[in-house]
Amino acid sequence: MRILVTGATGYIGGRLVPRLLDAGHDVRVIVRGAERLSDVPWADRVEIVEGDLADAAAVKRAVEGREVVYYLVHSMAGTGDFERTESTIARIMARAAKAADVKRIVYLGGLHPDGDLSPHLRSRAEVGRILLESGVPTAALQAGVVIGSGSASFEMIRHLTDVLPYMPAPKWVRNFIQPIAVRDVLYYLVESAELPADLNRTLDIGGPDVLRYGQMMNGYAVEAGLPQRPIASLPVLTPWLAAQWVNLVTPIPRALAVPIVSSLQFDAVVSENDIEKYIPDPEGGLTGYRRAVRLALGKMRAGEVETSWQNSSVAGAPSDLLPSDPNWSGHTVYLDAREQHTPASTDQLWTIIEGIGGQNGWYSFPLAWAVRGWMDKLVGGVGLRRGRRDAKRLAQGDALDFWRVEEIRRGTFLRLRAEMKVPGKAWLELSAEPDPNGGSVYRQRAVFFPQGLAGRAYWFAILPFHGVIFAGMANRITAAAAAGNSDAGQADTAA
Repeated sequence: MRILVTGATGYIGGRLVPRLLDAGHDVRVIVRGAERLSDVPWADRVEIVEGDLADAAAVKRAVEGREVVYYLVHSMAGTGDFERTESTIARIMARAAKAADVKRIVYLGGLHPDGDLSPHLRSRAEVGRILLESGVPTAALQAGVVIGSGSASFEMIRHLTDVLPYMPAPKWVRNFIQPIAVRDVLYYLVESAELPADLNRTLDIGGPDVLRYGQMMNGYAVEAGLPQRPIASLPVLTPWLAAQWVNLVTPIPRALAVPIVSSLQFDAVVSENDIEKYIPDPEGGLTGYRRAVRLALGKMRAGEVETSWQNSSVAGAPSDLLPSDPNWSGHTVYLDAREQHTPASTDQLWTIIEGIGGQNGWYSFPLAWAVRGWMDKLVGGVGLRRGRRDAKRLAQGDALDFWRVEEIRRGTFLRLRAEMKVPGKAWLELSAEPDPNGGSVYRQRAVFFPQGLAGRAYWFAILPFHGVIFAGMANRITAAAAAGNSDAGQADTAA
């Protein structure tokens, strides 16, 4: 079938696209910038339309000639009128799909009870309603907590359980949840392309287990080889306070913690199993919670995390690309540039550059980096513990602690854009080039565009630390590359 996928750079969309391709479908995606897919293994197998879903003309181009549209976008912003924005975008898609004679819309929303809902659950339900009333047959799948390597819900459970030996928790830990493995969500989504032509309704989907949230945390503990955690339900922990707590103890930033925690105020259990009338269970049956956790941990340990919440766009974070140097004319720009020679080859130097951050750290003054990360978390930023999706390999658009990979030319150049809270816009560039005299040259450049007086004050306040942090980075990165070169030489000699 001819299919359009929205949200292809997101957690679910990035996994769905290759499965649709493997099922033989002709897939088109719409993304703001095609560069976001430059390192995705399936990029050359899809048609890419560049455009914003808020742009009716771009959406019209994207849906033209498509039979099925997967609508997999949802804002996790906690500020601004995101509900109005989401309903506006959904209406643009609904009108375009109807005009293009699309045969089926498949939407992924969330399980929710009747009555008052959190703003994010309310918005997801409203988007579902708009699509169901579009005149295009719509399957609005409603899922609960999605468990898989890299999912935000799984990461929150994992970090809370790993970090806290005793769990003072809000009263929602006693709420009932029907989690579903990400593999089962993807199975239902793929099969939904061929639902009966006249079907237009919501369909609840969930795994075989109904658990309290506290039981989910202790189920994770068992699979991770940890003692089960005593959990105390404290009614004084409001959703807002609980979100701040999650923000501080886990890598989940406040902007993402608020909607997740707000949604957990309600039981999220399947109210009907009508999906069974249209789509049979996957071969081997639905995946139980404990097995889903086991599979997710296995993927993490093997370094095979396909997509991650980390790579979702961060509300309020700078997203503008670094202007080319000639365009800096007339602007205030602060630079810190370093250059260092190393006897290591460019390949060995690049291995260190591409492996920077996450568990490997930043090769300079770890306490300063940790303090900066905690400061960022306290003001609602992403913090330093967001880590990286893959321990060895980076791709354009990847999150890397409180940076994002803006550009990567594998083997030679890496540019990171800062997503920490800072009065201005900041980038960090690292590069490896061969030295005509042997070895290689490492170049490092920090670029800062200050915003107003606060930005200028910020730069000069941290200026005394630059000699320690940035010079230390250059020295230790080149030393690590050289040490790898030396080790390789010793191995060759021994062999």
